[in-house]
Amino acid sequence: MQFEVLAKCPTTRARVSRMRLHHGATMLPTFMPVATQAAIKGLTSQQVESLGVNLILNNTYHLNLRPGIDILKEIGGAHKFQGWSHNLLTDSGGFQLVSLSKFTKITEEGALFASPFTGQPTMLTPEESISIQHAIGADIIMQLDDVVSSLTVGPRVGEAMWRTIRWLDRCIEHHQKSGKAGVQNLFAIVQGGLDHDLRDQCLEEMIKRKDRVAGYAIGGLSGGEEKDVFWRIIKQCAEKLPEDRPRYSMGIGFAEDLLVCVALGVDMADCVFPTRTARFGVALTFGGPLNIKLSKYSTDMTPIDETCPCPTCAGGISKAILHHTATLETAGAHALTQHNIVFQARLMGGARDAIMNGTFPEYLKRFFADYFGDSGYPVWCVNALRSVGVDLLENAEHAKVVPGDGAKWEYSDKA
Repeated sequence: MQFEVLAKCPTTRARVSRMRLHHGATMLPTFMPVATQAAIKGLTSQQVESLGVNLILNNTYHLNLRPGIDILKEIGGAHKFQGWSHNLLTDSGGFQLVSLSKFTKITEEGALFASPFTGQPTMLTPEESISIQHAIGADIIMQLDDVVSSLTVGPRVGEAMWRTIRWLDRCIEHHQKSGKAGVQNLFAIVQGGLDHDLRDQCLEEMIKRKDRVAGYAIGGLSGGEEKDVFWRIIKQCAEKLPEDRPRYSMGIGFAEDLLVCVALGVDMADCVFPTRTARFGVALTFGGPLNIKLSKYSTDMTPIDETCPCPTCAGGISKAILHHTATLETAGAHALTQHNIVFQARLMGGARDAIMNGTFPEYLKRFFADYFGDSGYPVWCVNALRSVGVDLLENAEHAKVVPGDGAKWEYSDKA
């Protein structure tokens, strides 16, 4: 990996970087769409490429179960398997320790899974996780971490954090012995739950291993914790992680979350949110999400966003036909998925341009005014951005602030 910081925002901690990997360069900050089982649901790799995406995520746990590493090795890796010629990141399977916890038993050796397909037990060790990711052939691979829910409290959080550090050492050793370190780049994952002291201890230990990892992820969040707690953990980690390594916040997908994280110094993020929400009939826009299933869109012949270059909007596909097909016909899900992926790319591309031009604070103020101006700014966003020198309420006489996470949705069919 070659990692170069190209520009920094003089007000916030946001930055623009170039990350060169085996399959090309990716500009940061960026959002990575999730292709869990070597496919973004509803789209071909060629369609994803045509949207301007050049870094996606595959799921190690699921690809190990199906098609399995023997097939991936025979084929020559996941790039060939899914027809993807650009950069690829794989998670380690650690998240499944939470999401599939009823199938899992954690020991110091590793995680013992019962396959959800066959019920057969499978031991996922740090070494095995790295070996699977070697077979997948991802450009960025993640250490196996001991993940607990972000709402967990008590000794289990510290136990998982220290085990994650020990498992990192095992991942590093196995990766370096493999001869793959020159092509595949290992990232460490900072754990410690919502405990600032544990996070500091984990950061200290993982920074000691800086010369043996290519980057760092901030894990263990986006599990239902309060957003005012979430951003403080992100800020704490981003401030202390090395300047010359990319910083990846795992599981972040809402537009407001992404821009706050970028302002706090995060370079990369991923989430199933934009593609999953598309399958539920929701289109993401700079004015907030649109619930296309609502009856008010049944006769609306305008596109989702007339300024959007995605195939759905540029092709003149109307809200009316999307209302008619969303959640019922696959064509509707495909059209909304393409739009939402492009929305995320435009959001992050706009952030990069603004950082390069020295106008990122103005970009933030404009986005939040357009997105939340009619419903009120989430108080956690106001607090988070104030911590890095951006006051969303400055010169906004009639702006209001709302408590809670402030997520904006169209719920009622009477709107």
